Amino acid sequence: MTLSTYESRHIARTIARDAASVYAYASDPRNLPAWAAGLSTTISLVEGEWVAESDLGRITVELAPDNSFGVLDHTVTLPDGTRVHNPLRVVPNGDGCDVVFSLFRLPGVDDAAFEADAAAVAADLETLRTVLEAASAAG
Repeated sequence: MTLSTYESRHIARTIARDAASVYAYASDPRNLPAWAAGLSTTISLVEGEWVAESDLGRITVELAPDNSFGVLDHTVTLPDGTRVHNPLRVVPNGDGCDVVFSLFRLPGVDDAAFEADAAAVAADLETLRTVLEAASAAG
């Protein structure tokens, strides 16, 4: 039996903050617009679902339940009903942590779109790092 897999890229940033505080911040959907512009610029809880406006239109975001393992996986439902699973982890690294996003190249995604997705994820993770390290320095 042959299993199919997607091309993947693991995009990471090291953050000079402890894993627990990074997880606490990143797992709160209300903080997404501050660091995940690639996903949305607004988000609100509507009838029990996190709803965001994105470049693609109205999307819903389903987050992994709170956990002690640093799992921040989320499933995004696009306006056409397509569901995209996004693995995201906060991994302790010394006194800080690494935040790692696994990007999968789904069928029909060309080279340019895959590279653009990777760049958007990298920019979002860099923003997360900047926001959290600035907060640490300020307080």
